[in-house]
Amino acid sequence: MTDITDDEFERIRGFIKQKLGINLSKEKKSLIHSRLASTIHEKGFDDFTQYFDFLLRDSSGEALIHFVDKVTTNHTYFMRETDHFDYLRDTVLPLVYENFSKDKDLRIWCAGCSSGEESYTLEMLILDFFTDKPNKWDTEILATDISTTVLNKAIRGVYPKESLQNLPKHWINQYFKEYDSEHQQVHEKVKKLITYRKFNLMEEKFPFKKPFQIIFCRNVMIYFDSATREQLVSKFYNATVKGGFLFIGHSESLNISTTKYKYIKPAVYRKD
Repeated sequence: MTDITDDEFERIRGFIKQKLGINLSKEKKSLIHSRLASTIHEKGFDDFTQYFDFLLRDSSGEALIHFVDKVTTNHTYFMRETDHFDYLRDTVLPLVYENFSKDKDLRIWCAGCSSGEESYTLEMLILDFFTDKPNKWDTEILATDISTTVLNKAIRGVYPKESLQNLPKHWINQYFKEYDSEHQQVHEKVKKLITYRKFNLMEEKFPFKKPFQIIFCRNVMIYFDSATREQLVSKFYNATVKGGFLFIGHSESLNISTTKYKYIKPAVYRKD
């Protein structure tokens, strides 16, 4: 198997930082080797340099899509960090319902949605909240990720039955349907309320016409250095409506001295 040299790793590492914002430590050299070695072998490249040169030359974009799918880490599950969903249900959604009832337009962005567990959890919670409300709201969610592979899985919405064990039973009965003996599929009435899009958070400007009341970007920024993180949070702030909320992962935190967001509770911030 072809080894990766220090110079080759530094080239790839720099490219990942530039394109994806991910700041890999030098200790991740073996990880990059293991994730890309099979591609190099399958495509018949002699070494990592030949592969990387091909990646830079490829005008179709297919090589970059494959590269991103290989090097990004996607790990999530239903009801991850449950207290966020409790706070959303008990505090945030009632505030949004009270303060934005004129437009009846709930705008939520699930950034770094991975394979869909988080976005579907959010939508099911929202459907529950609005069930007994007298006025019909637009409750669609925008869910984005940079990986085509996980987005396709999210759109399909098929999950092992054991992965649903943390969900309320009435959610499983109402919002899922039998797929086969080992899997359940998200019901169409939930799927149609989520728009999945490929999107790179490193884009200089976000293209959204309207700001969001709620942004979930959890366990994504742990891979960024402080400068990249602050730039991204600033863009999130500009994409948040006044009175809106940002949820991040519990292993993450914002620099209170530099962010304009107000700290509310661990991993929850608000735009005053």
